[in-house]
Amino acid sequence: MAIGDLKSPKGLKDLDTFLAERSYVEGWQASQADVAVLEALGQAPTASNPHVLRWYTHIKSHELAKLPGTKKIPSSLGVASSGSAPAAAKPADDDDDIDLFGSDDEEDAEAERIKAERVKAYAEKKSKKPALIAKSSIVLDVKPWDDETNMQEIEEKVRAIVMDGLVWGASKLVPVCHGINKLQIMCVVEDDKVSVDLLTEMIQEFEDHVQSVDIAAFNKI
Repeated sequence: MAIGDLKSPKGLKDLDTFLAERSYVEGWQASQADVAVLEALGQAPTASNPHVLRWYTHIKSHELAKLPGTKKIPSSLGVASSGSAPAAAKPADDDDDIDLFGSDDEEDAEAERIKAERVKAYAEKKSKKPALIAKSSIVLDVKPWDDETNMQEIEEKVRAIVMDGLVWGASKLVPVCHGINKLQIMCVVEDDKVSVDLLTEMIQEFEDHVQSVDIAAFNKI
């Protein structure tokens, strides 16, 4: 393709289009042809031409003097002259060879971009996972006053307690002594929503039926 003056906005845009599907100006490896185009640019491109910036950064990471080939812009590019001679080659240890981003890592800038995109995608996926809800499984012993207390009524009153984060489970009557049974009932609570102390106090408020409430078992889920 024909590319305009590399120091002009149009020339840069044409070069960006050319490098969109290429890693190098010519062939499959960095060469003096890349150095010739790099020197014709004169300065680092901006992010508005991302493909040129990627290529520029990658080529600058090499020891330019050691790249193979002839330092000449390929005729296939059809680059227009800006009217001034190309800048003279600079020593390999010139300050211009320092990584533009202040890093000694010679990894391809394109690989770094892909890596950054993958890290971002992973972070976004991880952030969408539902937060873990802390829960506890509790077994309560509800003791009546005597053997004449209606245990079915006690269970109905206990199960009538409704709280956000509270789920009642299985229950059974457990013999205590002298024909007295206690109600043993299980529940699952969300720790951040349900106070066990408040729950036991609410059950103990059934004073006509309930003598006491004890925690028989407490396990984190």
